[in-house]
Amino acid sequence: MTACYDYPKAARFGRMVPKTKIYDAARAPEKLRQLFVDQVDRITWAYKVAPETINLNAVPGVPEIQVFEVRLRAATLEHAVLAAIDKAVAYPILFELIKGGERQMIAAYKRPSEADSARWVVSEYFAAGWEPVDNPRKPIPRVLDLGALYDRVLSELMPVRPLQGEKLPDRVARIEAIWATERDVARIKARLAREKQFNKRIVINAELRRALGMLEALRNEQ
Repeated sequence: MTACYDYPKAARFGRMVPKTKIYDAARAPEKLRQLFVDQVDRITWAYKVAPETINLNAVPGVPEIQVFEVRLRAATLEHAVLAAIDKAVAYPILFELIKGGERQMIAAYKRPSEADSARWVVSEYFAAGWEPVDNPRKPIPRVLDLGALYDRVLSELMPVRPLQGEKLPDRVARIEAIWATERDVARIKARLAREKQFNKRIVINAELRRALGMLEALRNEQ
């Protein structure tokens, strides 16, 4: 099933974004600038989903939703590139990556910082699968406001279903905890594979059991 939406014609923006503007706004170091050069062909501000273009009210934290098309020149795109764009643009963003004849929708949960409303906090990224670019786009969900639209779109990208009454920030935190614990398990397994001393293997095995137990508990919350 297609992951990308059929936005209203009024929401079409279609403006090219120079990479240099992203560099400057995000204060990108040289290494990150090189990633843009190596991995990104061009960036287009494709849609501006706002009250005046989609007839949905804004809510605190989601005054508008921007849709950026990022056309790749490499086989992969590091998330640091998307994070730089998110840092440069003070609105929630949905990304559509284009590679050859395929596209992929990807986004992070982005919210104003509680400590400083001028800053935005960005989660890890959630992505749909790759699909042919000529797949028909699906209708925008029927919701009451832009906040509900943002919640629905991100929920469709997430690898777990929401718990009863679970708010979007809590679901994001749970997924990130699962991913972090999965990385811990992988690191512990690698240490165990390298260790030859029996007594140290016993200690690492105990650590691995605790991590696996934590991972199972997080997954069972699904």
